[in-house]
Amino acid sequence: MIGTNWRGFRVIAWVGQALLTIFVIVAALQGNWLNALALACFLIVSLVFVIKDDRLPTLFDFLFVVAALLNAAGWVWGLFYLPGPYDEIVHAYTTFAITLALSFLVYKSMLNIFRNHKLLYVVTIASFGIAIGVLWEITEWSASKILPTEVIGSLNDTIVDLIMDTLGAGLAAAISLWALQEWTRPNKVTGNSRSETYI
Repeated sequence: MIGTNWRGFRVIAWVGQALLTIFVIVAALQGNWLNALALACFLIVSLVFVIKDDRLPTLFDFLFVVAALLNAAGWVWGLFYLPGPYDEIVHAYTTFAITLALSFLVYKSMLNIFRNHKLLYVVTIASFGIAIGVLWEITEWSASKILPTEVIGSLNDTIVDLIMDTLGAGLAAAISLWALQEWTRPNKVTGNSRSETYI
């Protein structure tokens, strides 16, 4: 059975990094320097997650790179502004992926404690993700005030985004609970690397 630390996830994540690099180049060739800059930021951040080889389950690296690719596609081809649910789906998925990766890093030293307090863990991770969603909405609002582009459509758009962020955070909490149990199991071998015990 493939666990959260299957090495194949990391290989796929590196392929995603290559695709993201292509997106940055395409945006630059289109002369859209703002998009190229945003994509380069996604590339750098996702690269940091992939490089942290033993600090995160490889599944989390893979999911984060997919989130970066979805955002890159939205920026390069303007998918966020087309009719349809692309923006909402990407909001939910991006919050999900960021919450998984960041919460595991932030709470890593407390994983063994959380193993015995599963409800507390789920509530903590979900709250962490919702906070990330709120900060993202504040960032979008600030960008719409500073940049010459419209980032936020309306109050309804913001509320729908927050709802999707909350759904993504809740899903992240559930998946993270699975990873918590796998990573804190004593002497458990996951993928190609031995799970550590965190104190």
